[in-house]
Amino acid sequence: MKHVDELRGASEARAIAKAIEAAVTRSWRIMEVCGGQTHAIARFGLEELLPASVELLHGPGCPVCVTPASILDQAIALTERPEVTLVTYGDMLRVPGTSIDLRAAKARGGDVRIVYSALDALALARKMPERQVVFLAVGFETTAPGHAAAVHQARAEGLENFSMLVSHVLVPPALRAILSDPDRRVDGFLAAGHVCAIMGTREYEPIAREHRVPIVVTGFEPLDILRGVHQCVLQLERGSAEVENAYERAVREEGNAPARAMIREVFTVVERHWRGIADIPESGLALSDSFAAFDAQKRFGLGAERTQPETAGACKSGLVLVGKIKPPECPAFGTRCTPDSPLGATMVSSEGACAAYYRYRRPS
Repeated sequence: MKHVDELRGASEARAIAKAIEAAVTRSWRIMEVCGGQTHAIARFGLEELLPASVELLHGPGCPVCVTPASILDQAIALTERPEVTLVTYGDMLRVPGTSIDLRAAKARGGDVRIVYSALDALALARKMPERQVVFLAVGFETTAPGHAAAVHQARAEGLENFSMLVSHVLVPPALRAILSDPDRRVDGFLAAGHVCAIMGTREYEPIAREHRVPIVVTGFEPLDILRGVHQCVLQLERGSAEVENAYERAVREEGNAPARAMIREVFTVVERHWRGIADIPESGLALSDSFAAFDAQKRFGLGAERTQPETAGACKSGLVLVGKIKPPECPAFGTRCTPDSPLGATMVSSEGACAAYYRYRRPS
């Protein structure tokens, strides 16, 4: 774990922490939504700068972590078809399905390849017209415009050997689900700046108003996060429940209009299962009827996906993802569950909270 003194702007970080301490009169629990923020918090020991009365909870903002096992099972089933090349992001290869992961499927002879963007998958389909190239598309609103653009381009080119297995999720419905839990532990949120850069901030306003929680949009650098915590604490202390933009250099209230338009054209909003959490209404994206020809589930007859909550077994990542426990509180953490032998996706993903704690906060 890096120490705060290694930060560029360490003196400012300490000053913000002192301002937070001066403002606090009671205990508050603030959830950062994005896994990238979680890793910055763990890497630089930001929690240790804060007063004990301010606790940071780690939220479900890791798209790899919430991709259901049944989607992985469908992807693995596709690798068993001799005509299919399954492509996806590197993190997805080690996410457990019901029995194996995509890395094991590749070892069994499946044609599984890593790409860095949906456009890479599109290029592969052009290069291999004899193959059915299926892109396993996961992510939040940040990656949705690029994935939508790839499907849009595939239709324009008449690429009949390209399709997507889509498991996109949306942040605001997940926040509503967390806040609707009678056992919730969250007093305020740090919203992910990259999501809001696409979607804007307006869709968070009803959530803040209805559930009486402050939501502060923040970036991913340590100082961004500390400023966001400070602004959230100030709201909590004065009893406010507003959406506040602390990442104005990247986020506008209206978001990115062309990107939002692309999402609306290509995708439709659906119920989605969040791994280890629940089925959340209107929390996912699926290809719209206009682009159904590129839907891998329909093309290959894969059917609907369902999975069992991970909290039913040794892995407690579902409780981690909604802020009810920290990774070390899971009995399997660091023993039965490690990056080399993960039980859950939160130990696999580069944005997973369990991976962050294992890398930066595990006792040596």
